[in-house]
Order: sequence, then C-alpha cells, then structure tokens
Amino acid sequence: MRALVLEDDERLRSLVVRTLVRSGLACDESARIGEAEELMELHEYDLLVLDRRLPDGDGLDVCRRARARGFRRSILMLTAMDQAEDEVEGLSEGADDYLGKPFDLEILAARARALLRRNETRAPRELVAGDLRLDPGRRAAFRGAEPLSLTAREFTILELLMRAPGAVVSREEILEQAWGEREEPMSNTIDVLVGRLRKKLDRPRAPSRIETVRGSGYRLR
Repeated sequence: MRALVLEDDERLRSLVVRTLVRSGLACDESARIGEAEELMELHEYDLLVLDRRLPDGDGLDVCRRARARGFRRSILMLTAMDQAEDEVEGLSEGADDYLGKPFDLEILAARARALLRRNETRAPRELVAGDLRLDPGRRAAFRGAEPLSLTAREFTILELLMRAPGAVVSREEILEQAWGEREEPMSNTIDVLVGRLRKKLDRPRAPSRIETVRGSGYRLR
C-alpha cells in the first residue's frame, strides 16, 4: 500500500511519513501542490494525506480535483484549519477524515489504519491461495492455521502475488508498491525479501510457493 503526504512543514512531514511507514505503507512526500499532483499522475495511492495552507494553494483543491478524476481511495485532511466549518467543508468536498493540528502521531496512525480498512471493504476481505490466507484489513497472514510473522514489505509482496494468482508480478510493480518515490533500495533487496518470504511460506521438501520467472518477476504457485 502506498500513501502521498502533502505538507510544507519539513519536520512535520518527516514525522508523518515515518509514522505511516511504521504502519506498513510506502510513502511519497511533497511540499507543493504541483509536485504532488505530478506524483498522482505517476502512481496509484491508497491514502492521500493533505495539508490545506500550502505555498501554492489549498490542499482541499487537490482533494476536489482527485475526486473529480475518479480517485476512490481514502483522503485525510491534516491541517491547522480545524474550526467546525473547516471540517464540514473538507468532509463535504470529498475528504474521508479531518484531523486538526496539533495531533498525536498514534492517533494519526490509528486514523490511517481505519481509512485503509475502509478501502478494503471495496475488495474481498480475505485473499486465499491454497493453504495461504491473507487479510489485508487486519494485516494478518496464515499458512493453514499457523499465523505468519511478516514484515511490512514481506506482507506487501505476498499481497501483490495473491491479488494476481497465476500471473507474473514484476520487480517494477513490487518497487512501486513497497517503496516510496525517494527511497532507493539496493539492487538485491527484492531478492533478499523474496528469499525470506519463501522460508516462511514453504514446507519442507515441497516446491517453493513463489516461482522466479527469469527476466520478468515472480509468480505465486
């Protein structure tokens, strides 16, 4: 899952990004509306976190334009404009939630998780592939009755594979969903993560559940 944070205060933006990354999201960030909307043309986001008072306009206009273009995922307004009329305006114009500054980072994380769960109600609640089960809303995965302990990026990779049964998921798709625009993982990072995921999924002496399709990516058997 991927989020975009539009906030011109660099220190606050960094705190918000770190909070969302700890909640399992890849994050892109911007201080200006123009750059944020360019990023929205390039990537599909599960969550937009938008300030209002920005150097080049009002973040609520970003919300309006996103909805007009058909954006159906979650939008959280995060702003010092926290009077009742501001909140009513934000929610009326397409925001799913409105959080005034200052705010507690744990509250932000909880609000973000709730919005992501709301996204999941539009999709099957549980993904199943053989004895593997994955619940995106609860961030829970199982092999048979056994819970799997997965890192955020391992979970993202498994979710991508389970949402495309039998299809090849490219390395580019994995990079797109598991890392932010400004993150640059080492060239072998995906191989290392897939290797760790195989150890958690595979049963002794059985073929690996994750097949490497040379030159293309990975496929769930």
